[in-house]
Amino acid sequence: MKVSDLPLEGLKLIELKIFYDDRGFFMESYQEERFSKLGLTNRFVQDNCSRSTPGVIRGLHYQTNPNQGKLVGVIRGKVWDVVVDIRAKSPTFGKWFGIELNDLEGKLLWVPPGFAHGFCAHGNEDASVMYKVDQFYSPTGEGGIRFDDPELGIKWPTERKPIVSDKDRALPTFAEYARKPVF
Repeated sequence: MKVSDLPLEGLKLIELKIFYDDRGFFMESYQEERFSKLGLTNRFVQDNCSRSTPGVIRGLHYQTNPNQGKLVGVIRGKVWDVVVDIRAKSPTFGKWFGIELNDLEGKLLWVPPGFAHGFCAHGNEDASVMYKVDQFYSPTGEGGIRFDDPELGIKWPTERKPIVSDKDRALPTFAEYARKPVF
């Protein structure tokens, strides 16, 4: 396993070992002792899974009260995974980072608290995303930023009109968030 720091402070890419043979592959997607030795000591309390058809965009979401970090991976298909730094005192406040995650490369993305997170299912098949979180979900701490905010300028890889929930379409812009940041 290899852990790399990414351009936004605190964001990490975890590359897992994959064992291939003529049956397919096997990998350990999480092993507490190995993660801990690499400095990833968060205790995870909940696993979540979503399946999305191509063109679906989910996000950009964050949670406070309690602040929640996520370990994100893809178990089927591929997604363009995006995080936005929403920590008001960070030198990269308002900057975003995107990376493709898929079911073949064994890559996980560590998204610490203070980032809005979202993804777009792309390609020709559904995408299933699995993520571990280090705090329980709290409806009162749920927040987000619009996926298509022109100020952020995120380039989502969808060839058709994105499929987005009404709830995500109603999220505030980054400028609205920046007037009253919660991180």
